[in-house]
Amino acid sequence: MVAVQASPEFGGVSVCVVGQPLEADIPQKKAEKRQPGKADLRKLRHYPEFRPGPNYVLHFDMNFRNLLPAAGLALAGILLVGQVRQLLADPAIWPPDDFVEYWAAARLTIEGKNPYDGEQLLPLQREAGRDTDEPIMMWNPPWTLAVVMPLGAIEPRLAQLLWLGLNLAAIVFCGDRLWLLLGGLRERRWIGWAAALGFMPSLFALQSGQIPPLVLLGAVLYLECRQRGWPMLAGAATLLLAIKPHLAYLVWLAIACEALATRHFRTMLGGALAGSVGILVPLVFDPQVLAQYADAMANRPPSQWMTLTLGTLLRMVFGHELFRLQFLPMLLGLAWFAWLWRKHGADWNWSEQLPLLLLVSFVTTPYGAWPFDMVLLLPAIVVLLVKWQDQRLPHAATILVGLFAVNVACLVLNLTQTGSFAFIWVPPAVLALFVLGQRSPSLEGSPVTAMAA
Repeated sequence: MVAVQASPEFGGVSVCVVGQPLEADIPQKKAEKRQPGKADLRKLRHYPEFRPGPNYVLHFDMNFRNLLPAAGLALAGILLVGQVRQLLADPAIWPPDDFVEYWAAARLTIEGKNPYDGEQLLPLQREAGRDTDEPIMMWNPPWTLAVVMPLGAIEPRLAQLLWLGLNLAAIVFCGDRLWLLLGGLRERRWIGWAAALGFMPSLFALQSGQIPPLVLLGAVLYLECRQRGWPMLAGAATLLLAIKPHLAYLVWLAIACEALATRHFRTMLGGALAGSVGILVPLVFDPQVLAQYADAMANRPPSQWMTLTLGTLLRMVFGHELFRLQFLPMLLGLAWFAWLWRKHGADWNWSEQLPLLLLVSFVTTPYGAWPFDMVLLLPAIVVLLVKWQDQRLPHAATILVGLFAVNVACLVLNLTQTGSFAFIWVPPAVLALFVLGQRSPSLEGSPVTAMAA
């Protein structure tokens, strides 16, 4: 039963709801029915353990002076949501950029067509809002299609916004988990969020609609699962890392070496199962997708790219047509890994080694490294921030100022549109700061120090 009455005491309207107290707290009198008084209402307000029932009254004060601002805020929120929807519906507000390569490839795969055919990609990319005369190819391996195919089933604008939300969530999640997995204090986890969102390559990836945040997510999930003792799931997480396998080639080598050394192959089994599913999904829609990818890589390779790799620098010096020079820095990375495994293989710790493996892999990768891919440097940066939090970071002022300067320089280069190759110094600079922040004597005189120098 509900009763409404004027309440001068509270300056508004009183709503009374029938309720019943607990038997243990208020004795009941047989055959006695009475209306609750003010003392009863006060008691109910001070003893929230009373539960509703048919014989007692709960009092709620609804002051008109409080209701009017609340109603105004609610109306303003509704109007704001409507304006945001109109803005998001306009593709000029947030142009699709590189996102169209994934959406168009996914749409072609669903239709059973070739996702690596530029002539078929171009009309779809224009339909999605990209003003271009040349198609943007998705050069990622076919198992990437299993990740992006849901986008192809949605109209492009909505798919773009969902993609943006997914990548933003991935970046925040990675910042949070990296901070905790690498030893950061839980009450300071906001530092991980700030590092992830404030790192310019993260913003480059979000703005362009590129996929590297999901590659980083694969690395973070791998580390999470290894720490929790879930090797099969850790292997499955590498499906995301395999979206750009060349950027983490030393991680693959470390996984294989660890499996051979320990005779435990569950991580590799999990990766194989996840990879098989990743390949089978697009094969269901396009049985020729593997042959189509092989044809594109053999006959139309992206050899003209001027990416921020040491191999590109070698080609600029000795001849752009010498594509094999792209792989020369990779030999340096492999030699460094041989030293690292000999030194730490017996007591391998993924929390300590994964950030460095990603960093050195990026510096020595043979091809396909872009400014938005530098989000994979984030684990190494979080390592430095965790050491700073624990007051274990040598040369702390130099390193923190250096990281800030690198970030500002990335912003300036992006605003001035100098091109991707202008960022070539950033990964080696982060590597130098990382080496400077290590106290371990085992790193002194190592190939890492030589590379950083």
